Amino acid sequence: MELFSYMEKYDYEQVVICQDKLSGLKAIIAIHDTTLGPALGGTRMWMYETEEDAFEDALRLAKGMTYKNAAAGLNLGGGKTVIIGDPRKDKNEEMFRAFGRYIQGLNGRYITAEDVGTTVQDMDIIHEETDYVTGISPAFGSSGNPSPVTAYGVYVGMKAAAKEAFGTDDLAGKTVAVQGVGNVAYHLCKHLHEEGASLIVTDINKESVQRAVVDFGAKAVGVNDIYAVDCDIFAPCALGAVINDHTIPQLKAKVIAGAANNQLKEERHGNLIHEMGIAYAPDYVINAGGVINVADELNGYNRERALKKVEGIYQNVAKVFDISKRDQIPTFLAADRMAEERIERMSKSRSQFLQNGHHILSRRK
Repeated sequence: MELFSYMEKYDYEQVVICQDKLSGLKAIIAIHDTTLGPALGGTRMWMYETEEDAFEDALRLAKGMTYKNAAAGLNLGGGKTVIIGDPRKDKNEEMFRAFGRYIQGLNGRYITAEDVGTTVQDMDIIHEETDYVTGISPAFGSSGNPSPVTAYGVYVGMKAAAKEAFGTDDLAGKTVAVQGVGNVAYHLCKHLHEEGASLIVTDINKESVQRAVVDFGAKAVGVNDIYAVDCDIFAPCALGAVINDHTIPQLKAKVIAGAANNQLKEERHGNLIHEMGIAYAPDYVINAGGVINVADELNGYNRERALKKVEGIYQNVAKVFDISKRDQIPTFLAADRMAEERIERMSKSRSQFLQNGHHILSRRK
């Protein structure tokens, strides 16, 4: 892998390779962009087939966090860590403490959180060595389980997408097809049910489906039948890449808005649903409630304040649709443009500030 060429192409700032022989730590910290502030992004632990795969994943995820944090209106850049190993058997206290020391050595340029393969308990161990970690136990002043807050953000973002498609953000009487009824989606269903929406749900876990049927009067369908149901809104809340050549022809929904990551299998599928007139709320904009929530911990966590910030997802989704219409581009590209424009504005502002400071110093001399 030509690492410097890749970093230069996508304008990465820094990659830190961390190893600790005693604990078996092999980690890659990727910092993509700190124009808006310190890089915030979780730590993923995964059994990568090759070290090159781990590098590529760290870099890809770090860039994604730059866009997600920028689009969410946070004063934070994008970064990510991957730890090579089996999260079921390779974890130990020494590993996460060693990793915490590496984070501390970056002196605040990178702030971590939990991700796939890591837990609140792992973050607590990291916290023994550094304060640059979020998503720790509530006993340390953390926000706790992020699922309800993430769900609330998806809910308000869905309302903004409904406003674009139907002229009103009132979801009463609307039918929402929810794919996956895990922790986030269950709380989303609760919000929708309380507003008067009708729910159609599916999940590979039959207990999760039954819970939604009992608690919210949802209609259950098979996992492969959810795409073709008669509904107003399709909410992907499970796997990625579910908007693809096979599923798009089946869709009857006018809105796609859900919690899942990487919903489009390929960019061309975003173009296709745009051409069909489907209002798509880009995933990293609408599901940003979790990162907004943990980012509030950096100021001393206040749940009321965090929820108020999460409500801003409504305006963020609405702005994506405005940019889409302004530039005549699909919403998945409009989301990127929104993030890039914010970073560019800040970069120009910072350059102007430094330039003015240089002029002042020159005059004093």
